[in-house]
Formats: sequence, C-alpha cells, structure tokens
Amino acid sequence: MTFAIPFPAIDPIIFQIGPFAIRWYALAYIIGLVGAWHYLRRMVEQDPVVATRLDADDFLTWATLGTVLGGRFGYVLFYNLSYYASDPLAALMVWQGGMSFHGGLLGVAVAGLIFVRRRGIPALAFSDMLACGAPIGLFLGRVANFINGELYGRVTDVPWAVVFPRGGSAPRHPSQLYEAFLEGLVLFVILFFLRRSQAVRERVGLLTGVFFVGYALARGIVETVRQPDTHLGLFALGSTMGQWLSVPLFACGLYFILRARRA
Repeated sequence: MTFAIPFPAIDPIIFQIGPFAIRWYALAYIIGLVGAWHYLRRMVEQDPVVATRLDADDFLTWATLGTVLGGRFGYVLFYNLSYYASDPLAALMVWQGGMSFHGGLLGVAVAGLIFVRRRGIPALAFSDMLACGAPIGLFLGRVANFINGELYGRVTDVPWAVVFPRGGSAPRHPSQLYEAFLEGLVLFVILFFLRRSQAVRERVGLLTGVFFVGYALARGIVETVRQPDTHLGLFALGSTMGQWLSVPLFACGLYFILRARRA
C-alpha cells in the first residue's frame, strides 16, 4: 500500500466581500514584489553605488507592470496560444489564472531596460540587484501554486507524495514545493552570500548570470517530476516546455558569468 499525505484543506481565497476576493496567489505576487523592493532599497546603498533609493521606489511600479503583463503574455504565447487565438478577450482575464515565469522575466527585462535608460543607470549592475531579489517572489509564487493545488507533479510512490484534488486519486510529487525550495530558498541564499563580497558586486553581470543558470537548472530538474500541461504533453526525449524555455536562459546566464570573469 502506497503512503500519501492528504492535501491540506486551504481555501485559495483568503476572504471575499461580494465579488471582491483576495487570493493567496495574488497575495504572493504582492508580498514578493514588496519584499524584493525592500531588499533592493538596501542593496542600492552598497558599493559600488549604481542607483538611489528613489530609483528603487520608482521601479516598483515598473516591475509590477512588467511581471503581470509579461507573465500573462508569456503564458498566452508559450503555453496556450491556440486557445487564446480563438478567444483573444480571454487573454485579458488574468484572474482566471495562467502566468509564465519566462514571460514575466521578459516583461521585467523590457521594463528595466526602459527604466535604466531614462535614469542613466548601468543596466547590468541594476540587473544584478534585481536578480538577488527575484527568488523572494519565486518562493512565494510556488507556495501559492501548492495552496491552489495546481502545477502538481507526476504520480509517484515516494513517502511524501500528496493526493491533489485536481490530480485524481493517485499520489503525486509536490513539485511546487520542490521549486519553492530550489528556485526560491536555495537560489536566494546563494545570491545573498555571493553579493556580500564586494569583488563579486564589482564583476558586473555575474549575479545575473548565476540567477539565470541557477533558475534554469532548478526548473530543468523539477520538470522531470512535474506533470506536463495536458494540452502540450511531452516533447522530444521526454522534455517539457519549461525545460525548452530554460535552455536559452541557461545559455544567457553562462554568457554573463564568462563575461564577468573576463572583465
């Protein structure tokens, strides 16, 4: 007999007043953005100084727009283009779910490039600070995925398997928690300790590269036990869309690391 942990009965909605509802997923985005913003305010005061606290305050709005718009656009483009092509208005219904990390990353990158050009801030140096704060949101977002009972793992017989309400009666990997641990906690700790070294901070682009490579590796590993999207399935050699999207991210990260080492 296979042992399985019952799924915790946590309502995805924290509280609701009429049609207005606050969900754990939305709260994760809010706390993640605010937490990264507070961390950015601390980092801008460290040498070498590349931005001010006012810049950090102002970028919060840009980061929010880039995350939400980019995340939604990425999901539509990478994961369900055929559906939204037949019903374009559904793409605007972000409250019905469907966000992509890779799309959100592109959104923040575009917003960040516009922002730093307007302020005269070195792009890669600013990106290094954003990379250090990003795992905060990743950790909270994956925990919210677990609470929602979505993006669960494949069927397994490991002792810590969970029976998800949307995943049938079979026990599955709690892949959301794996991702929260690797993409969020582990990556945050690595970047935190690396940034404590001024020599690392002066190697512009190194922290950005470590974040890209670290996320790509973490995502690629967890995707081996994560249930692929039903409408996409598996690709060549049992790969997934998440793994394919992480390949260029890994390559970019490796480039930034080598570039920083040469510098």
